[in-house]
This record gives sequence, C-alpha cells and structure tokens, in this order.
Amino acid sequence: MANRERPLSPHLQVYRWQIQMVTSIVHRTTGVILFVGALLIAWGLVALAAGPESWARFVACARSPLGFLVLFGWTWAFAYHLINGIRHLVQDAGYAYKVETFIRNGWISVIGSLVLTALIWVVAMMSRGGA
Repeated sequence: MANRERPLSPHLQVYRWQIQMVTSIVHRTTGVILFVGALLIAWGLVALAAGPESWARFVACARSPLGFLVLFGWTWAFAYHLINGIRHLVQDAGYAYKVETFIRNGWISVIGSLVLTALIWVVAMMSRGGA
C-alpha cells in the first residue's frame, strides 16, 4: 500500500476560505446564539412576572457592560440570521445562483446585518435618551 502524505478527504487545509463558507458557518452559529438569547428573553419574562425585585435584578444584569455586550451580540445575530435567511429564501425560489451573485449576496448579508444592528441600537438609544 502506498504511503500518502495528503488528507483522505477535503478539509480546511485544502479549501481556501470564501464568503460562501463563512456565511454558511455564521448562519448556523447565529441560529444557536438566537436559541440561547431566547432563553435569556424567557428569563426576563419570568423575572417580570415574579415581581419588582426579580425584575430589578434582571434589569441590572442587562444594563451591565457584559449584559450590553450580550444584547448587542444577540441583536447582530438576529439581524444576520434574518438577512441571510431572506437570501436563502430567494435562492430556494431558484434565483441568485450565479457565483458572482452568490458572493455579492453573501457580502450584503454581512454588511447589511452590521448596518441593521447599528440602526436598531441608534434608534433604541435615542428613544431611551441614551444618546
């Protein structure tokens, strides 16, 4: 039997990172993040129902620097998953399969999610008097 110095199946050492790979991986990851965020929303609803003391603890946690980072990250995950999901629906309808279009739409998902997240937080800060 010959001694082979190459991998038996393709993996990350063989493939060059492309936007298509990244958008697929990030879409799955943001789905998991959204699930964990849904648990945090459930915690907030339970705290709200439990009374003012529980709600105050939840609000203190959400307004801490770590809480802000988690909320900001969850907002980005939501925005990305939404925009990339729309991209998937368009492709499921049979459109946007050219390689150039696929690459462009991948970048639209990434950049659009960042813009949407910034807009959400600017509106939230302005409406709450934070800005």
